[in-house]
Amino acid sequence: MRCILTLGLKDLRLLWADKMGLFWILGFPLVVALLFGAIFPGSGRGMGRMGIAVIDQDQSTASTAFVQRLKASDALAVRDNLPPDEARDLVRRGKVVAYVILQKGYGQSTNLFGGDASSSSALEVGIDPSHSAEGSYLQGILTEARYRALQDRFSDPAEMRSEIARSRASLEEDSDLAPAQTLILKTFLASLDTFLGSIDPELYAKGPQFNATPIKAVNITRDKETTLSSFAISFPQGILWGLLGCSAGFAISLVSERVQGTFLRLRIAPISRAQILAGKGLACFLACLIVIFLLLGIGRLFFGIPLSNPVALALAAGSASCCFVGLMMFISVLGKTEQSVAGAGWALVVVLAMFGGGMVPLMFMPGWMRTISHVSPVKWAVVALQGAITRDFSLGEMALPCGILLAAGLACFGVGLGILRRTDA
Repeated sequence: MRCILTLGLKDLRLLWADKMGLFWILGFPLVVALLFGAIFPGSGRGMGRMGIAVIDQDQSTASTAFVQRLKASDALAVRDNLPPDEARDLVRRGKVVAYVILQKGYGQSTNLFGGDASSSSALEVGIDPSHSAEGSYLQGILTEARYRALQDRFSDPAEMRSEIARSRASLEEDSDLAPAQTLILKTFLASLDTFLGSIDPELYAKGPQFNATPIKAVNITRDKETTLSSFAISFPQGILWGLLGCSAGFAISLVSERVQGTFLRLRIAPISRAQILAGKGLACFLACLIVIFLLLGIGRLFFGIPLSNPVALALAAGSASCCFVGLMMFISVLGKTEQSVAGAGWALVVVLAMFGGGMVPLMFMPGWMRTISHVSPVKWAVVALQGAITRDFSLGEMALPCGILLAAGLACFGVGLGILRRTDA
């Protein structure tokens, strides 16, 4: 056991002496965690605003109020007072997501009692077809803004009476309606006008309104008081890059020892192959644990990442470290030189990270990619770490991702060991 420990500490000292290698294991994962944490919103952070250009060609009371509502939205960054051609060019060049033009007649199209049919296209939205998701998001914001404007007008008796007066005047000019239907509508509007002119405005304002049902957002965790930031999601991603760096780095060092003859000299000494590989695996395992807890410590101190389930976190860290020790062994036999192993190893690492959620969170991936991600140990390491950090998994719920990580680690180590025995025979 002392021999294995000595070999492991030797590899850790070599890693510490290699500052560039240390950066890819510790520094780069921290950069990834901070970068993704700044990009993606969390429950404690504001969502990035969508840039749009708004052109008010109507200049009516209704259009001005609509523009002001868009400007007040936390989801939009509005640029106004632009010519239509310039707004379209901004969308084409990707400077804004969309443009919104309130054309002449927009105010008439929002009349409470029947708008002008010719104004049915008074609101024009232009968006790049490649941004269909953003387009749907914007459509919802525009619909909500129009609904709120309509709600305000219903709440104002004076505005309602003005609308009624305009509607009664239009009935006098409409020759398409049957006389009986015209009489019915005039009687209704006259009665409504009398009601609005007689009721106390304060009492009317307290009456039934078209208020939307309030929506309360709740974090679905066992600890309902915990407020999560985006860094609670991005730091597990960064940790995975550190674990991948450990696997690739120690795999290359093992190949270097074989090429330079160090591995052979150790074999000649009274040390078995199993002890040599155990020492290399121990060094990789300890390096993985250092990466996990060092990054989590930074996340806890500076970004408030919750660490309320130490048992689950220990299981996630241990199983993930074991898995990437096995991956290290498999990568080390992908070539016979440092260059070939480095190229093949980092290619494999990038693919595993791409499909496992190390680059883009799994929730943002298309369905087919989420299905493929099941074969990537990166995906299960992310699930285990997030289960312990943000999702408050029980020990039973931790069993699946941790079990898959341990099985994958053993399988990779076994395959790598078998290939190494044949090549060294």
